[in-house]
Amino acid sequence: MFLTKKHLSRRTLLRGMGVAVSLPLLDSMLPAQTPLSKTAAAGTQRLGFVYVPHGAIMNKWTPATEGSGFEMPPILESLEPFRDRLNIVSGFGHHAADTTAVHSLSPTTWLSGVRPKPTQGVDAYAGVTADQIAAQHFGQDTQLPSVELATEDHSGLLGACDRDYGCIYMNTLSWRTHTTPMPMEINPRKVFERLFGTGSSPAERAALLDEDRSILDAVVQETNSLQKNLSAHDRSQVSDYLESVREIERRIKNSASHSSANIALPEEPVGIPYSYEEHLHLMYDMMALAYRANITRVFTFMVAREESNRTYPQVGVPDGHHATSHHQNRPEKIEKLVKIQTYHIDQFAKFLNTMKTTPDGDGSLLDHSMIVYGSNMSNSNLHNHFPLPTLVAGGGGSQLKGGRHLKYPDHTPMTNFLLTLLNKSGIQMDSLGDSTGILENL
Repeated sequence: MFLTKKHLSRRTLLRGMGVAVSLPLLDSMLPAQTPLSKTAAAGTQRLGFVYVPHGAIMNKWTPATEGSGFEMPPILESLEPFRDRLNIVSGFGHHAADTTAVHSLSPTTWLSGVRPKPTQGVDAYAGVTADQIAAQHFGQDTQLPSVELATEDHSGLLGACDRDYGCIYMNTLSWRTHTTPMPMEINPRKVFERLFGTGSSPAERAALLDEDRSILDAVVQETNSLQKNLSAHDRSQVSDYLESVREIERRIKNSASHSSANIALPEEPVGIPYSYEEHLHLMYDMMALAYRANITRVFTFMVAREESNRTYPQVGVPDGHHATSHHQNRPEKIEKLVKIQTYHIDQFAKFLNTMKTTPDGDGSLLDHSMIVYGSNMSNSNLHNHFPLPTLVAGGGGSQLKGGRHLKYPDHTPMTNFLLTLLNKSGIQMDSLGDSTGILENL
């Protein structure tokens, strides 16, 4: 049999009519008789950070026993199918967030461990965050170094949001430099267009709503040409991937239509679903799609803002989240908080299932990722920052063992955990924020 090491480039794009669509990893991108560790299937490292506000009811979050074989606590029960790719980590605190400005500093210190400069003006100064450190190291090999997402927009708030600290510190998780916060995008359509290069102005986005043609139709000729030269397996992979793109397009268009038909929000950008749950799923699905196509390897996602007063009638909580978080140890309020926190984990579990069932090289997207989920607050009634609810899902390209509850000494800096994950990602660093060293056994 004649063998050749000619192969399709991992950076192959389908181009047409001003758009470009990335492709998932295909067999055709792997040179013949070359070890997987030396090909595009070697397990590209990916990092994601999912943030929830207002802490957790810790005795419903934390397993009763350490090590493996623990009983899954009530809030985390829906993560049971991913136990082998799950590490629940306890004992972390964030000294940088310990001030009277309880809400403003929770997001901005979560990934940096640096207390920012007290200011209500434009001279904000904070720590560079772990996600942006990762983006600087291996995000430069992708179309987008990082993607920052949220579901609620507080960017219009100005001045002091919390004591001496301006609202800028509460509006993002991510800081590229000490003075450059990364804006969090809430509009799924804008995220989609950023990923795939369509629609650069409000006028263009409005025009796109009236078009029957999708971005996939724009590259149909090149798609057909490519498919002729692929194996049956790769043709199936490409078809499945592009169908996922088309399905998200359809859902975004439906969301825009539904929103405009049912609520009067003329000043709001199109594409934000009326349903919060659909909003979450669109954001999560686009991140999985961006990972799969190697458009980005780093994301942050704020599923709700600090001081969010969103209601959750879908789980029997018509009260605002922030108001409920001041539970005053009242059992009925604590029960409502548990319902909200369980709901957020349930939606996260659906994202993990997408990651687990999406092939990627010699495994799945989940196998090759490390997704941190947690909050920078513990007991929301006390506004404290120890012990922090924290877990990491994914195999990290065989860097994480999984299936464990790891308990570290009380008040271990959260930055030790972040520093360890960065090192496991191949980013060798000695310190991050207020870190004191690398964690053992993670």
